[in-house]
Amino acid sequence: MINEEIRDKEVRVIDSDGSQLGIMSAKEAQKLANARNLDLVKIAPQATPPVCRIMDYGKYKFELAKKEKEAKKNQRIINVKEVRISPSIDTHDFNTKLNHAIRFLKAGDKVKVTVRFRGREVNHSSLGQSLLEKFAESVNEIAVVEKQPKLEGKSMAMFLAPKQ
Repeated sequence: MINEEIRDKEVRVIDSDGSQLGIMSAKEAQKLANARNLDLVKIAPQATPPVCRIMDYGKYKFELAKKEKEAKKNQRIINVKEVRISPSIDTHDFNTKLNHAIRFLKAGDKVKVTVRFRGREVNHSSLGQSLLEKFAESVNEIAVVEKQPKLEGKSMAMFLAPKQ
């Protein structure tokens, strides 16, 4: 709440430089703020009496927006990329998929490695388990296993995250 929106009888007033001006009526505080060409802003409505501060509200909002924009600029969005392999994968194909995963990890993304079983291949899920362990061993220089291999329906998945 700012300026005329403040309806309290008494408020504790803080000056623009941070010094306390004491407890006074809201009208007096508003007159004091108007004399300095600033706004009266309620910053702690739950206190008794409520705390108001004399400040340039437009400048305050601008600074908040600027800080928010800066924080948004510095955050990094992590994507999850998926690499699918089959239990009967050949060496060259395995290395190709491994290189894709390494490229994703170096870019800072997490990687979900999935072994897709077809038909009765699901009966030999130990092959998929060993394949995922081999995959994790191959990338242990740049990645850590975030979630161990787990069989879910007809596929087995494992999550890798880049090392810090």
